[in-house]
Amino acid sequence: MKKRNKGIAVVASSILAISLSSLNLQASAQAPAKTYLIAYKQSSLPKTYQQDINKAGGEVINAIPEIGGLEVRSSNPNFLSNLKSNSSISAANVEMRYKLDDEQPAKADGQPVTLTPDKDGTFWSSQWDIRHLTNEGKSFKIESGGTATNGKVTHKAIVGVIDTGIDANHPDLKANYVGGQSFVPKGGYNGDDTSETGDKTDVLDREGHGTHVAGSIAGNGKIKGVGPDLGIRAYRIFDSSGSAPTAPIVSAMIQAAKDKVDVVNMSIGGYDNLKYQFDGTSYSDIADVLLWKRAIKYAVQNNVTLVASAGNEELNYADKKSLTDYLNVNYGDTNLVFKGVTIETPGGLPGVITVSSSNSWSKDQLAFYSNYGNSFITVAAPGGDNGPKYAASGDLNDRDFTYRALSTWPTYLEPYFTTIDPEHPGYAYLHGTSMASPKVAGIAGLIKAAHPDYKPAQVEALIEKTALDYGKPGYDAYFGSGEANAYTAVTGK
Repeated sequence: MKKRNKGIAVVASSILAISLSSLNLQASAQAPAKTYLIAYKQSSLPKTYQQDINKAGGEVINAIPEIGGLEVRSSNPNFLSNLKSNSSISAANVEMRYKLDDEQPAKADGQPVTLTPDKDGTFWSSQWDIRHLTNEGKSFKIESGGTATNGKVTHKAIVGVIDTGIDANHPDLKANYVGGQSFVPKGGYNGDDTSETGDKTDVLDREGHGTHVAGSIAGNGKIKGVGPDLGIRAYRIFDSSGSAPTAPIVSAMIQAAKDKVDVVNMSIGGYDNLKYQFDGTSYSDIADVLLWKRAIKYAVQNNVTLVASAGNEELNYADKKSLTDYLNVNYGDTNLVFKGVTIETPGGLPGVITVSSSNSWSKDQLAFYSNYGNSFITVAAPGGDNGPKYAASGDLNDRDFTYRALSTWPTYLEPYFTTIDPEHPGYAYLHGTSMASPKVAGIAGLIKAAHPDYKPAQVEALIEKTALDYGKPGYDAYFGSGEANAYTAVTGK
């Protein structure tokens, strides 16, 4: 694959970070400094875990018995040191947080797209990505993910969306929404958000990201998803600030497995560094990574196919030094220095289908922001970008938002800055590997609908086998096994 000039790419990425639809890890000196993650040596919790934590000066705020994990709050500066004598604990560290990018218009974003419905009232002609993936909708006739009788849909497969929630009443989503759960505690993760009541049924999408992802999977109305009759189950892990620690994310994965979903999409990605210093004290993210691995294993053993986005930092995951350098440049300072191996979670861990982002105009180039890397990318999928003119110039004024991915947007939120449609609210153009991952999750859902006995490894194998061989022949660092395609997956061609 030809990469654009690296200098141009870095400048463009830094300027456009606010408009990329991805979820990134933020190293913070505030709340995470007093919230810890504990991993016991066994993938289960001992009967004494409450006493263990209390004795060390902490309070258990979230127990995850299925994977031997705890989320703990402590104001005791010696808390981690106090745990060292406990031989039953494998790892403990300050818990890291994932944060939703602040998606506000940059100065050059002055010309949003006005949506014009087709003659049939839909936006099908504007969905270049879904039209391409489904061979102009031909795959729907072979496998849509369910069957409709007398206006009622019977879902043959369910896709769980671990994200910001969902607009469950959106006209394009409500027929396929089958329920969900919130993992956000009362007060939010910082304890000061009065809008967060701790209601486990509150999956209302405050940000828009999860609703957009859900539409790409199973939209069925003015826009179409990859599987318009697939079921959607929402797991809200981000509070109103767009923040989430590791514990609720892995808890959502475990709950999704218990709910017997077939596929889970995680359009999230962050970085765990295995050795860093904060205010002169050494820490690690070993417990985070260990619990991520256990949650992935638990889901896969329960026949859940896991799909995740590769990230939007244009990093080569095979270059480990560059990952740590990236953290130091973007998140480090004199008080926070990253020194160890950096692992992308969840996409960099075994058992996950990791998706890079392709575009509509090239079979050779990824979207400018997409991460890549040998043995990291499984497949690519259309996540959109700003078009070929911008790719050549790097000029923000050359962006064409119609090259991004059109999907659902909460009807109760203000219009996203890329899109104006006062007569038809509830749709938006976004781009990012966050938009690529749900396309593959949708394809996985279609495969499970057609082959309910398939195990996750078989689902992944079929996705790879039927991917379109973009980039260099065979596997490559950018497209993996190729660009995933719904039509070839359901036809086997």
